[in-house]
Amino acid sequence: MHTQTSKELTSQSPAWSVARQAVNALGCGYDVTSDLWLGYCKNDGHLIQDYDTSPSVELCLPNNIVLSNVPSSVKCDKGERTRYTTDVLSFNEMSEQFNQALSIPGKIPLGHFNGMFDFSGSWQKDASIVKKLAMDAVCINLYTVELPRTQLILKEEVRAEVPSSWNPAALASFLDKYGTHVIVGVTIGGKDAICIKQLSSSSLSPVAVQRHLQAKSKERFSSIEGSTSKEKINKGKIRDGSILGSHDMSSMTASSPLHKSGLPIPWSNGPAMHSPTDDSDGLTVIYKRKGGQESCQSHDEWLKTVPLAPNVVSMSFVPITSLLNGVTGTGFLSHAINLYLRYKPPIQELHYFLEFQLPKEWAPAYGDLPLGPPRKQQGTPSLQFRPLGPKLQVNTTPVLVGKRCVTGVRFHLEGKKGNRLGIHLQYLTVVPQILQHIWEDDQPEIWEGPDTDFMKYFEPVMWKSFSHVCTAPVEGNEAWDDGTRGDQASSSRYALVVTGARLDVEQYQSKKVLFLRLLYSKIHKASIRRSEWDHTPASQQKSGIFSTLLTTTFTGNLATPAAKPVLVDSAIYPKGPPPANSQAPKLLKLVDTTEMKRGPGDTPGHWLVTGAKLCVDRGKISVRVKYSLLLYIVD
Repeated sequence: MHTQTSKELTSQSPAWSVARQAVNALGCGYDVTSDLWLGYCKNDGHLIQDYDTSPSVELCLPNNIVLSNVPSSVKCDKGERTRYTTDVLSFNEMSEQFNQALSIPGKIPLGHFNGMFDFSGSWQKDASIVKKLAMDAVCINLYTVELPRTQLILKEEVRAEVPSSWNPAALASFLDKYGTHVIVGVTIGGKDAICIKQLSSSSLSPVAVQRHLQAKSKERFSSIEGSTSKEKINKGKIRDGSILGSHDMSSMTASSPLHKSGLPIPWSNGPAMHSPTDDSDGLTVIYKRKGGQESCQSHDEWLKTVPLAPNVVSMSFVPITSLLNGVTGTGFLSHAINLYLRYKPPIQELHYFLEFQLPKEWAPAYGDLPLGPPRKQQGTPSLQFRPLGPKLQVNTTPVLVGKRCVTGVRFHLEGKKGNRLGIHLQYLTVVPQILQHIWEDDQPEIWEGPDTDFMKYFEPVMWKSFSHVCTAPVEGNEAWDDGTRGDQASSSRYALVVTGARLDVEQYQSKKVLFLRLLYSKIHKASIRRSEWDHTPASQQKSGIFSTLLTTTFTGNLATPAAKPVLVDSAIYPKGPPPANSQAPKLLKLVDTTEMKRGPGDTPGHWLVTGAKLCVDRGKISVRVKYSLLLYIVD
């Protein structure tokens, strides 16, 4: 039995507690959408078979830390001091480098990467606003505890909980309980980092960004520049074990902030988080520290406090699916994990998110669009917006999708000449499992249009004396009951969702007016939890040409072009875009054909269309959509 000496850290010290937590974390499940923190380990114990029953030994760690009752399979690697400076990289390149450090393949941005650069977690949104990234960091790796990666076997009870079919509720429960990966290595120490984000609006060259990083690094790490000036620091590592020797712990005090769990907080932000002078160049400088004493201002002072108040600086992971060979349903779990990592819905929303990850199509299908010579039709409605201007025909045929969830709306210029306005609906080709038993086939459907006070919403597209558009929002009642009271009230409650749409042209006084009407279907045992417009409704904002001119006049110079969205879906739509028309550009000046839709990248990823409105924006007719999340009443 080992006898504790006076120099050994006791169980009351932060360094000893972190060491014990690091060893306990090995073999546990982890959700890698979270940043690196021991407090985020899953609480269902070790997932590796024979880990808890293997012989125990005493583990001696640097800085006089001794842990008893440690499984003999746990190994310790001596630490090092590392200076790491990246090149100026793209979003995906930097994300891939961070993943490699965690032993995770691919470029999907994970929690550690998002935490370092203060990203929101939405891959599409974050990547669209960033042009380049760069980082310079000093890492103090005191030690690494790890499990051998060979012959890792999951416990039988974990393997038994893998759903054997595509069951969104069971898959979400499994990921919530066990996470996406298994921890096989934990590195303890400290990290002092400078991160630079170059926004997409910045015109600086990569060389200029690199020089800016070097200038900031010289200020931050001035005390170590002399010792590393002869080394190559542009990329790679510089190892220096000088600070990893013994320290007089009795002369140091730990004031690093602790979480209520007793663990150090994941990150502390350094001074001068955002510099106004940097923002003018489209650069944001972020200072991050992990481990050590938060109150230390200089890098030298901080270095001395790392051994007494360390934190997690890195982890190594093994995908949980790689340990499920031969288990039925592993493919479904792998697909669910890939969707979860790619789009990162809140874990409490994962069940409903997975329910809605189904194939989508547009109605009418492209093959159903009449592209041949148009047949002569009496009374085909049309609109004209100025004298001698082109006539825009309107397709008034209803678009119906049946008992299907609508997720998007768009305008399309149909016909051989591209002069007929049609409305299209995007829908899920399969009904989500959660709706299959509560969405009844025999429910009546209801057409809804503008309310009785709709004339105040008439907006001219060009000339006031020509055709108008009714911009009144079309909405169904969000949720109500049938008057039942008591225990039956919840079962009688229902919500209305859009399952069809059509355009109408009606004559009012001497003007033709374009109307939108929506078909609603009733879903029992559900209600609207939350609704959002992708645009301010007409009841709050006028959308005509005059308000557009005023907005452009006074705010046009201040407007910033919207960042181009980044495609993160690996799937390729097999049918391509709608067929182009040779004469369409003439009428595209009058119609906005942008697809208004929401999918997995729009958190929490299970939106339905419950309303829409026509809009006149900068002389173009467009459609705006109201999306809703459903609240399901479980028996």
